[in-house]
Amino acid sequence: MRKPFIAGNWKMNKVVEQATSYADTLTELVKKEGIDHDKVDIAICAPYLFLSALKVIFLLRGIDVGAQNLHYEDEGAFTGEISAKMLHDIRVECCIIGHSERRKYNGETSEECAKKVKAAIMYDIRPILCVGETLEERESGNHLEVVKKMLLESLHNVTGAEMVKTVVAYEPLWAIGTGKTATTEQAQEMAAYIRSVIAEKYGKDVADRVIIQYGGSVKSSNIKELMEQEDIDGALVGGASLDPEEFIKIIKYDPDIVCKNVKMIPINRNK
Repeated sequence: MRKPFIAGNWKMNKVVEQATSYADTLTELVKKEGIDHDKVDIAICAPYLFLSALKVIFLLRGIDVGAQNLHYEDEGAFTGEISAKMLHDIRVECCIIGHSERRKYNGETSEECAKKVKAAIMYDIRPILCVGETLEERESGNHLEVVKKMLLESLHNVTGAEMVKTVVAYEPLWAIGTGKTATTEQAQEMAAYIRSVIAEKYGKDVADRVIIQYGGSVKSSNIKELMEQEDIDGALVGGASLDPEEFIKIIKYDPDIVCKNVKMIPINRNK
């Protein structure tokens, strides 16, 4: 059975004080709500500047820290870049790769994404590989072919063992930051299609183990319906993850992930 994975993507938001205040609030809410970490994985993917501070606050509290990008080389003359090796050094658990905004604004290619997936896994960082189509591509009826091409190119040279460790996030570009959300039928159709493409390449056993998230204007009012779909195993949450109160509502979309006997180590910044 696939374990649900809810990840927040802060994008380029907050300053250090806001980030640490949020982290303190979220840890307290997770404790208060009694989230059962055996039943759901939680992550916050934040700007590089905040990662070390978030690691300190989230340590032993069942919340992973993720980056929003990485470089596929370990080191070298790549001004402004951060490598998987560097992220591993501060114990970052996951990383978004190939987000549509990076593909659009930074010219990131699927070929680069494939190298980044490999680099992330090499350093025990869980890749969250993003794929999705534009509104024009969906309306033209080419959305399945577009996503298949993007997915396969972004998985070039990725082995079956590495695929099992890779999360795929379906994010229709027309639903990111627009307030529009794909219908549950549209989201499920694409998630099932992505799983079938993975099965063609790696086999059904691998495909059945891969976590597929949906991203695109996810909020507490639509998460339950999305998560009820057979092939949707989680969410990559954008704007709604910036508010810890809203994000915790998304995390506890299912009463079964809440338990009454959660023990957590209290926050002590003096140690």
